Amino acid sequence: MNKKEKGFSLIELLIVVAIILIIAAIAIPNLIRSRMAANQASAVGSTRTINTAAVEYNSAYGNGFPATLAQIGTTGSAAVSCNNAEYLDSTLTAASVATAAKSGYYFVMGAGATAVATPPTGCSAGGYVDGYTVSAIAAAKGTSGQNSYCSDASGVIRSDPTGATPSPAGGLCPVAMNPLQ
Repeated sequence: MNKKEKGFSLIELLIVVAIILIIAAIAIPNLIRSRMAANQASAVGSTRTINTAAVEYNSAYGNGFPATLAQIGTTGSAAVSCNNAEYLDSTLTAASVATAAKSGYYFVMGAGATAVATPPTGCSAGGYVDGYTVSAIAAAKGTSGQNSYCSDASGVIRSDPTGATPSPAGGLCPVAMNPLQ
């Protein structure tokens, strides 16, 4: 080989590739942790939004607290009413279905224990006078998020660091879950 020829030797290329792989091995886990933290923060924010929408629904329609996200969300073309209040956007309303997560979390709304005796005219379903629950569950635990969240009519958001699906009862979150601070 002539000394005037320029280029990289195979050894030099292998060293560069090894350095790139080491940097990637350090950076990728940090990127995944950052994404999980962002998803969890989004789930807490969405839970707060649902809490606000449920209280607004209760005040505006006199139908108690909603039993489903569809009641306070938007279903598309239907007129605004106690069946389609449009307090939530369609992305968050659709996140209650197991095929459409919002920022890596599914949201499930649960009803209280005591239904409204006589729903107002035009309401296809009565609300609940004693509250509701909303749970946020990671779509892929350990990848999209680690914690699960639950909130009720008190407005307190509780978390479970194990990510177990909350088991609310009678419109209240499990007391074993830790309140967020």
